[in-house]
Amino acid sequence: APSLTCFYNIALVKGHIFYFLSYLEWLKVTDYHVRCSVVSRYAVTTVQSSVWNQLPIIKEAAFEVDLPSSAFISNFSITSNGKVYVAQVKERAAARKIYDAAKKQGKTAGLVREIEKFRVAVSVPPGARMSFSLSYEELLPRRLGRYELSLGLRPGQAVQNLTLDVCITERTGINFVTFGDSDPPPSTHVERSAGCARVRYSPTLQQQNSVSSKGLDADFVIQYDVNLRDLIGDVQVYDGYFVHYFAPRGLPVVPKDVIFVIDVSGSMIGTKIKQTKQAMTTILGDLREGDHFNIITFSDKVHTWKKGRTVRATRNNVRDAKDFVKRIIAEGWTNINAALLSAAQLVNPPSSGSSNLLSSRRVPLVIFLTDGEATIGVTAGDTILSNAKKALGSASLFGLAFGDDADFLLLKRLALDNRGVARMVYEDADAALQLKGFYDEVASPLLSDIQLSYLDDQAFDITRSLFPNYFQGSELVVTGRVRPGVKDLKVSMSATDSKQHVKIENDVLISHAKGDESVDSLDCSGGLEGISSFVHRLWAYFTIKELLLAKLNATDPATQRLLADKATNLSLKYNFVTPVTSLVVVKPDADEAAPSPTTAKPTTAATTTTTIAISLLNALKTAPPPAPGKVLHPAAQLDGDPHFVVQLPKLHQSLCFTVDGRANDVLRLLEDPDRGMYHNNRSNISFWGGSGDIMITVSLDTVVVEGEGRDTLPINQQGSVTRQGVTVTVDNHQSCWIELAKDVRFLVLFHHYKHPSYLQMAHLGFYITDGRGLSASTQGLLGMYTILQWWKKGILRWGSEHMPVTLQDKTLKDTVRKRHLGKCWVVPKAEIQRLLGHPYESYVLHLGASLQVTAVIMAWLLDKG
Repeated sequence: APSLTCFYNIALVKGHIFYFLSYLEWLKVTDYHVRCSVVSRYAVTTVQSSVWNQLPIIKEAAFEVDLPSSAFISNFSITSNGKVYVAQVKERAAARKIYDAAKKQGKTAGLVREIEKFRVAVSVPPGARMSFSLSYEELLPRRLGRYELSLGLRPGQAVQNLTLDVCITERTGINFVTFGDSDPPPSTHVERSAGCARVRYSPTLQQQNSVSSKGLDADFVIQYDVNLRDLIGDVQVYDGYFVHYFAPRGLPVVPKDVIFVIDVSGSMIGTKIKQTKQAMTTILGDLREGDHFNIITFSDKVHTWKKGRTVRATRNNVRDAKDFVKRIIAEGWTNINAALLSAAQLVNPPSSGSSNLLSSRRVPLVIFLTDGEATIGVTAGDTILSNAKKALGSASLFGLAFGDDADFLLLKRLALDNRGVARMVYEDADAALQLKGFYDEVASPLLSDIQLSYLDDQAFDITRSLFPNYFQGSELVVTGRVRPGVKDLKVSMSATDSKQHVKIENDVLISHAKGDESVDSLDCSGGLEGISSFVHRLWAYFTIKELLLAKLNATDPATQRLLADKATNLSLKYNFVTPVTSLVVVKPDADEAAPSPTTAKPTTAATTTTTIAISLLNALKTAPPPAPGKVLHPAAQLDGDPHFVVQLPKLHQSLCFTVDGRANDVLRLLEDPDRGMYHNNRSNISFWGGSGDIMITVSLDTVVVEGEGRDTLPINQQGSVTRQGVTVTVDNHQSCWIELAKDVRFLVLFHHYKHPSYLQMAHLGFYITDGRGLSASTQGLLGMYTILQWWKKGILRWGSEHMPVTLQDKTLKDTVRKRHLGKCWVVPKAEIQRLLGHPYESYVLHLGASLQVTAVIMAWLLDKG
């Protein structure tokens, strides 16, 4: 038989392999429009995309939108054959039931669970057109003296009819409008008036292709600020709801006591510690002489730069601190609890009382940076939270989670408990700028202990109105409801500035801010809708977010349920997709082409992240299947969460890493060109090989061996088949052993669940129990890890490459026994591409339109030539 390998529609007939080519062309995107209306910082954005299938086959259309982390989806619809199908927002459990029922009835069903990434994939019949429309809402925060609106333009190709339209209206007037650090791109038209700004961007095909052959793939960024002259802020009242924007200008800066707490554990080795040191050097140079500061570094041990006190930011002290930062070395484990307690001793020294703190009038701040989880000392999150809250007192803690491996949930709860906020710092080339940018946001406190009040019981259902600090360039926002009949809303503000306690009162005349106020009076005629309703929706938006934060911080289950129920009810009322609701679209398929076995039904779903963990253990000698109860350690495996776990050669320790995958991607998992072996993941597990063409197909129910006849082995019965030196054995432990050649042996486990769920579906697990027969040329996601070496102090080295890793407790499925807690060296997400040696895309096989992946299951192809 010819030595030919194909991954798409393969058929074997009497020793000959036939294959069918697939169409690799993309569907044509005929229209792509982004429209955004901003009314007093509240932005409503709609993204619309239309596609046409110009091909003679059914083809999948993908619609993907990156959402701001603070946004809520408020509408989604699909238009097909002239019919509009509008998604419904449902409570999570109810949405799941609707989704499952629709799937059983053969209808197209989509369930959106992740709200920061929206992706829908729908099969489009030949010659058909389909349109998508997604709307989301957010409040633009004010940071560093400006509001920033970022709109993604990622149609996936150059589009003949592509437009972006933005209309910004601000009652108090617009101070400036900019486009980042550069001029607006060509084909941008800007109109300005006192209270209105319009931006239209409509690039030609030539302009889009000049950016990339694949069209635009960028964010269109608009920055602006408003005029705000009243010290008490801007209060707007519409239809019984009010919003209060508080952002006074021109106040003197209050000195601060700032403690920088920096994680220097082994996982920070390399780029992260270099970027942190770079940012700290710049930040130290920006300290004002009235500020006091100190630096704490921590790993398994805690080191304080100046013992027991903060020091004034003089020129000499700043110079010495920079020298200290330069000498920082990353190594060891992560003791978060000890670092927090050390910081608390500096902001609340035992010798100082509250009166001393008040007389100094310095604002105590703790800026806490970590890239991992607590791995030594106190590691229980609730205990760390309790200890920190008791020790930090009135200090504000700002948590910075550096990279995806950081315990961001713990940092969010720490910040909630301690008058601060938490922020992600993304592992990228600009990480140092991100760190410096966050410091700039909190570098200039102007007021502390701000209380915004609404007197005489005139308002109710008020969101948070007590704030620990107001920083220069930021904004505090309160929303609420006004009782019927109130004509003048009495507003009060009390706070402490650099010298004294201040209090201001003012009356807002509600009759001048009715909901029927015309658009013209806001200086932005035409094109704006919902001026009178934005405060109403903004109140719901804020209230839901505060309920979810309170739920996150609550420890009593009954309280958590009550807060979740309130957030759910509001989310449903205002049609918001939030962490307690889901978006469901159900469309009968009667008007679509009849599905064939090779035609994927239209589906919509949020993108998911695949977590992969690989255990490279010492290779086992070829042997019969183990006796019941015997534990075996495979050389490499792909199964469950974490999916990949690899044992490091010559060590009884495992390596774990994470790869972000996409639905329907087919990955090149193992390739050994010297042995003629190729493996890829598809909807079952298949092997081709042998001089007479033998094929083994493993599904969730049976194992089929073809070649010189056909044998079927049910997975619930013991049995064995040998063909041309290849032995396949099914035992009574829900497992199948396949011995393909000398020193090449695989194990397949069958996973079934009594109550399958969205995140726990029936699947096959694949294990390389003996890989000694693989050559040194082996590549692929599974095949490349036989050449790794281990170095001390948490450094992984292979060839000339090396990278930091951290030892963590993970739930592993690395044997035929049940999942268990084990130690695993975790590779930082930012280093995965370097570990793989190639970008993720290089492992993806582009197979065409009709491939349908139905579960977390793999297919493997073997041609031994």
